[in-house]
Amino acid sequence: MWEKISDYFSAGGLTGGLLTALAGSAFLYLDRWSLSSPWLETPLALLFFLLLLRGGHRLWFWSGLFLGLLWFGWIGVSFLHYGHPWAVPLVSLAVALVYALIFRFMALGAEWLGKKISTLSTIDYRLSTSAIKALLLWSWSFIHPFGFDWFKPELLLVHTPFGVDGFRFALILGALLLFLHARETRFRRRASFALLGCLLLLGAFRPDRVQVLSADPAGKIELAGTRIPVERKWLPQNLRPQIQTVLRRIDRAIRRKKTVIILPESVLPLFLNRTPDLLHLLEKRSRKIDIVLGALYLTPDGQNRNSAYHFHRGRYTVADKVVLVPFGEANPLPHWASRWVNRIFFDGAPDYKAADTPADFRIDGKKYRAAVCFEGTSERLYADRPARMILISNNGWFVPSIEPTLQKLLLEYYHRKYGTEIWHAVNMSSSYMITTSESGTVPPGRHPLPK
Repeated sequence: MWEKISDYFSAGGLTGGLLTALAGSAFLYLDRWSLSSPWLETPLALLFFLLLLRGGHRLWFWSGLFLGLLWFGWIGVSFLHYGHPWAVPLVSLAVALVYALIFRFMALGAEWLGKKISTLSTIDYRLSTSAIKALLLWSWSFIHPFGFDWFKPELLLVHTPFGVDGFRFALILGALLLFLHARETRFRRRASFALLGCLLLLGAFRPDRVQVLSADPAGKIELAGTRIPVERKWLPQNLRPQIQTVLRRIDRAIRRKKTVIILPESVLPLFLNRTPDLLHLLEKRSRKIDIVLGALYLTPDGQNRNSAYHFHRGRYTVADKVVLVPFGEANPLPHWASRWVNRIFFDGAPDYKAADTPADFRIDGKKYRAAVCFEGTSERLYADRPARMILISNNGWFVPSIEPTLQKLLLEYYHRKYGTEIWHAVNMSSSYMITTSESGTVPPGRHPLPK
């Protein structure tokens, strides 16, 4: 047993896994450092997929571990704000190990099944194993550990000329399989495989022109981001100044002739529907401007909801959150374990309750899908292909980290996949709008966002 364990710590497997993970994470850090380029990200994405298709289960294990750290090491940062700094490295490592083990069992399963297929047929073992691994990579978008669906291999394609939908991703993986198999065949067949692979890559082309803008180009919608650390947000002595800031931002937007103002998630850290005086002030202002903002909502039976409020012509509607953050808002563990985790890490706070279906706001005769933070990066809210989305977030729990960048890239991915225009108001990181460039002058991934 110890020999098998020591095999995983061989220099070859560890180094190969690290290099594979670096190729699979480069797009994320290039975007963070404002160095995004399809000329860099396209070959790196193809190299990442190629290395996984060729690699054994040891390489998959280490790739999963390093990908977990490079993509999701920020998850532990939230425990700083809960007063548990000791938990930061432990949580980050635990998340990385979850992905390492999933990758390992996937690769072992592919190798076992590939061996069975090659034994029962004339299909080459390496080809069958690589084909199964390609299928597993393609299916990753449907695998959500604890309900967390931010790892999508096709996200690497978001700034490339290739499409990000499942069909084009399958074409890319098919092309790479053909290139791999071509190396094992005679020259004439090799040329045929290579040509067919190139045709599949051509079929995967879809060079959209995505813009990420710091403001609404029409000048009608105000994205009123904030910079309030979470340690200060929930202190009772800071409640009144935050309310005054929100009212001042709305009044300024009215003076600037905006038609809509969007403020971040929990910009009002209170149960707004149980605060009649503040509701009256917002309803009064909504006769001059549509207001969308985040606050808590308390149901008649005492359930906590994390919600988006829309004030319009003296009235308001509420969109409750449909997809809750695993562990942060709803614990996916069994009830007994959930109570223990909430008591240790979250001061015994109860879970939020999710709504059953997504809600839309109607503004200026147009429908906007309402989304609060995490759910804006969930496939569920895009199932009916909404044309527009208003998203409000509080990224203060994960600052400083790569999380805001990964969130933005996921939103670009969903925009490319479903065509949804997104207006995103954020606390503690940049607010922005995601749309498609009509002129086609903006390369994918380039945007005038302040850092």
